[in-house]
Amino acid sequence: MSEQPPTLPRLHGWDGPWVGLRVLVTGFGVTGFSVADTLAELGAQTVIVDGQETRSRLEDAATLSTMWGDRLDFRFGETHTSTLKHFGADSSAAETPDLIVTSPGWRPDSPIMRAAAAEGVPVWSDIQLARRLGARPGAKEPDWLVLTGTNGKTTTVKMLEAMLIADGRRAVACGNIGMPILDAVRDPEGFDALAVELSSFQLHYTEPLRPTAAAVLNIAEDHMDWHGGLESYLADKAKIYESTQVACVYNVEDPVTERMVAAAEVIEGARAIGFTTDSPDVSMLGVVDDILVDRAFLDNRRHQALELATRADFGSLAPRHLVANALAAAALARAVDVAPAAVQQAIRSYTPADHRIQPVAQADDVLWVNDTKATNPHAAAASLTSFTDVVWIAGGLSKGVDYDPLVQEVADRLRHVILIGTDSAQLRSSLERHAPQVPVTEVSGGDDGEVVMRSAVAAADRYARPGHAVVLAPAAASMDQFASYITRGEQFIAAVTALMRDKGFTTP
Repeated sequence: MSEQPPTLPRLHGWDGPWVGLRVLVTGFGVTGFSVADTLAELGAQTVIVDGQETRSRLEDAATLSTMWGDRLDFRFGETHTSTLKHFGADSSAAETPDLIVTSPGWRPDSPIMRAAAAEGVPVWSDIQLARRLGARPGAKEPDWLVLTGTNGKTTTVKMLEAMLIADGRRAVACGNIGMPILDAVRDPEGFDALAVELSSFQLHYTEPLRPTAAAVLNIAEDHMDWHGGLESYLADKAKIYESTQVACVYNVEDPVTERMVAAAEVIEGARAIGFTTDSPDVSMLGVVDDILVDRAFLDNRRHQALELATRADFGSLAPRHLVANALAAAALARAVDVAPAAVQQAIRSYTPADHRIQPVAQADDVLWVNDTKATNPHAAAASLTSFTDVVWIAGGLSKGVDYDPLVQEVADRLRHVILIGTDSAQLRSSLERHAPQVPVTEVSGGDDGEVVMRSAVAAADRYARPGHAVVLAPAAASMDQFASYITRGEQFIAAVTALMRDKGFTTP
């Protein structure tokens, strides 16, 4: 992918020509708040539109209006999200903005984005605005360590942040999680490094970032409806490598990521650095005899490997995907000379997030695991391949993905499948074709998530045997029966807790 000429090239730095610039901000959640606050400080003429007029949004708008007065104009409701023209004193002759800064969820096929494309109005993410601004005058300019991938982004960026902090750096996780990135670049002191998680949505609206180091963790079909197909999804993910300065980190076990690095135009001297959960070659990080090693960032890498950590440092449960995430984080950290001892310290102190391969209970030699965050097949595979004998609770909104590769990969581990979701036909069809020997039970409950999950847990209890793991890894979104994937996980935990209580066991 070749670097495109920058749009609005004069808009660089805090002293750029921001004053009076007409900017339309689409979306007023956490990202939109930080964008509006930043643009008001810069002196831009800013209109913020959001389809929802909630109490929290009105309160946030009042807060910013108190601070910035008429620099900001808030417009809530669906009628405002269908038009591009919001500027000018006469509403009947309203004019288009000079620039749109969008929150990640706004699809390219939404009315405003289609109109912007037709009229040649540039659209930026908050990430691009932050990169154009740079650190606040007088503050330190940080290293940008950026990462994306279908799964594992949040785990990896949190590990990276911990590694940087353990090495004595002032660092923060930001972007798609944690602190809004515009709050990070506006920090008066500045940071030594930013650990930046980027979604494909953000990358779609972002020009090359010129990061110090960049990583793509893995690639699988996801958000096909948003991107319009796999090719567009891959192109947006691949943008993260463009103009990288020091290290392009890729997954040796996912060839697509290596091809992305090979196709990227980077700064001269930038290196391709692989990570693998197997034995690493030169210029890779990997695992040898349960030791995580670095064969990339040391002088004698052809003949030596530097010990970073051990599997035991992860605690009692070190699934393969977690080790891979740690190696990716370590590669980004080592690109800016973080010491091996800091890598190990961060891994030892890491606490897995709730709802991601989260042990809930163990009784009668059956382990109950909550991985409600596995909302696509790739994430579910990471869970299911962590265990040998699985009773799998799966199903929900499929988001247009193909289940066949997942079922083929895990069929020999499945002992029973419990299907949830209002429409499980697609997953059931894959199971019938590629795992016909595995019994399948479909639970009812309609759109009452609590009833659905109690029924699923009860069914799993009937079929689980000693040595089995009952794993909630839906491989689908949750909104058909639950308010969110978190609610789905909480309902699973509640149902398992009630089951354990009835059996006379206690949960952690």
